[in-house]
Amino acid sequence: MTSLADDGDQPPRPDPGFRWVARSWGPTLECPALGAVARHCFTTRGLELRRDHSDGVGAWSRLAAAVGVGSECLIRTVQVHGRDVHVVTAGTRFNRLVWPVADAIIATEASDAVAVVAADCVPILLADRRLGAVAAVHAGWRGTAAGVAGATVGAMVATLGTRPADLVVAFGPSIGPCCYDVGEELIEAFAHAGVAREVDRWFSRLADGRLRLDLWAANRDQLIRAGVVAHDLHVSRLCTACHAESFHSYRVHGVSVGRMAAIVRPAPA
Repeated sequence: MTSLADDGDQPPRPDPGFRWVARSWGPTLECPALGAVARHCFTTRGLELRRDHSDGVGAWSRLAAAVGVGSECLIRTVQVHGRDVHVVTAGTRFNRLVWPVADAIIATEASDAVAVVAADCVPILLADRRLGAVAAVHAGWRGTAAGVAGATVGAMVATLGTRPADLVVAFGPSIGPCCYDVGEELIEAFAHAGVAREVDRWFSRLADGRLRLDLWAANRDQLIRAGVVAHDLHVSRLCTACHAESFHSYRVHGVSVGRMAAIVRPAPA
């Protein structure tokens, strides 16, 4: 594993709180602040992962090895754009046939790693500095409206005793407010979800009348409201639609698009 800081063939430049790291299959993105607590990475198009459960096994094995676990210890979920949170219990292991249905997953054992996939939605990784627990979250517009990021913090508090101020959070590449054109119905959907007061901050209107949604700001605000300290929230600010040569983007590539992963593993005690 080597840094890409001096590589002439650079992927797009992230926020200064992130760095590119070279893997055998290509670059992965890491957040040093999160890395001080837990092993993790965000992948690019360089690792060919698919969203279905039948292929990409070799790629998932390589990804699991990147954080130091075997593929049988990599636990994922069936993502449905909701707010359900699955907590991995001791001894749980990866089984493609019995994945839980959830858009967030929490782990406490250093023998496990958890991951979510995305292709424009926001992949969010969390780690508890005090307890060592971690979580991976998939937040598209539906999950964001439902408050999945805040629900994940709430689940860590309720089940593990996490103190929100102990959390370090990193947002991986996803569609940015520069490109995420949405329909008018989303304003109503967010209002029905109980976050109408946030509409002016999270939605913007272009001169031509188009409406855009800022998923980064929405999830950041929700995490801060849940008790995460603002300076412990790190957003890569890499738009998947702007940089579709490096990232999978549903908006750019269509329904046949591949998936990128965000993976995190608790640090050994």
